[in-house]
Amino acid sequence: MAAIIPENAHAGLPEQALPRWRRAVLKVGSNLLAADGGGLTLRYADALAGFIAASQADGRQVVLVSSGAVAAGRALLRQHAADGSGLAARQALAALGQAPMIALWQSLSARPVAQVLLTHDDLRNRRRYLNARATLRELLTLDVLPVVNENDTVAVDELKLGDNDNLAAIVAALVDADLLLIASDVDALYSADPRRDPAATPIGHVAALTPQILAMAGGSGSAGGTGGMRTKLEAATKAAAAGIPTALFSGRDAATVQALQHGRLHGTLIAAASSRMQARKYWLRHAPAAPGRIRVDAGAASALAGGRVSLLPGGVLGVDGEFHRGDLVEIVDADGRPVARGLSQYGAAEVRRLAGRHSREIDGVLGYSYGAEVVHRDDLVTVGEHVIPGKETTA
Repeated sequence: MAAIIPENAHAGLPEQALPRWRRAVLKVGSNLLAADGGGLTLRYADALAGFIAASQADGRQVVLVSSGAVAAGRALLRQHAADGSGLAARQALAALGQAPMIALWQSLSARPVAQVLLTHDDLRNRRRYLNARATLRELLTLDVLPVVNENDTVAVDELKLGDNDNLAAIVAALVDADLLLIASDVDALYSADPRRDPAATPIGHVAALTPQILAMAGGSGSAGGTGGMRTKLEAATKAAAAGIPTALFSGRDAATVQALQHGRLHGTLIAAASSRMQARKYWLRHAPAAPGRIRVDAGAASALAGGRVSLLPGGVLGVDGEFHRGDLVEIVDADGRPVARGLSQYGAAEVRRLAGRHSREIDGVLGYSYGAEVVHRDDLVTVGEHVIPGKETTA
C-alpha cells in the first residue's frame, strides 16, 4: 500500500476542502527526510517547512512530529564504517541522529525550533502528561515550532511499527489540535494495493474507520521508518476518537503541499468520530472525579457558567477533601451546588494556600508555578443549574 508516487501524482487525486483549523499536528515520515536511503535531505522537507511558515504567518499554530533520527544516525555511523542492529543499536542511532534532525528543521525555519522528546509513559502518567502539555502550550505561545519525537534512547519496549504515527495522534489530542496531518510517500488510501492491482482507486473521504477499511491498508512500512499505511490508519483511529480529523497526503509532491496552504487537500480525509468538543465534554462530565472539590465565590461561579474562562486563584474560597495535581475535580459554589468539573493544575494543599490570591502571587506563595490558572479553560466543562442556556461548553 505504501507505494512511492510520482512527483506530480496529485493531479489524479480527488480535491476536497481541508477542514478549517487553528492548531494542527504535522507528522513527517522518515522516508521524506532520508529519501535517498542516506543522511537527511532538504529535498522534500523544504516544501513542508514552507507550509509550516505560511500557516504560522496566518496566525495558525503547528506542532511537528518528525521521524528521521534513526536514519540520520545510521548515516553518520556509515561515515565511520560502522553500523548497528537490534534495539540497543537502534536507540543509539536515534540519540546520534537527533541533533542533525533538529538542525535540519532549524535551518528551514525563521522561527526558533524546540526539541521535545516524549515517551508513551510520559503521556499515560497524568502529572507528566500535564507537564508536557503545559510545555507545548508555552512553546506555541512563544511562537516557537515544537519538534516532537519519541525518546527512543530511554524507551524500554521495542520500537513498534508506526510509532511516530501513533505518537502524532497522541500529541494531537494532547494539544487539542483541530487537525492531524500525516505526510509521507503515500498519496492516499486506495481501494487495493496499487502496486499489485491496476484497478485500485484512491479513496478521498473516509467517514468511519471500519475493519474493512483497515484491511485495505496492508501492513508493510518503508525501509527507513517503522510504519506503513495501516499504522497511519491506526493513528487516525486514535485521533478520530478524540474528535480530530486526519489528512493523509504525499509530502513528495510540492503542489500537494502547497495546496494545503490554500485549504485544499489532494489525498484522503478521515473524519472524526465526533466533534472535539463533544468528546472532551463527555469525558470531563462522566469520568470519575477525585473525592476533593473546589469551592468558588459567586463571581467565579457566574463567570464559569458563562463559558470560555479559566478558574483563577482569586475566585477560590476553599477546598474540601484531597486531590492531586492533574486530578479531575468538582467545582461548586459557596452552597455546594455543582458549577463545573475540570482538571486541577494544583493539588488540594496548594489550592488551599492560593485561595483568594492573585495569579501573580503564585510563585511567591508556593516557590514555583504550574500556570496562572487553578483549572485551565481547556480542561473545564460547566455543569449543573449554574449553566447559562447556550453557554454549556468546554473551551
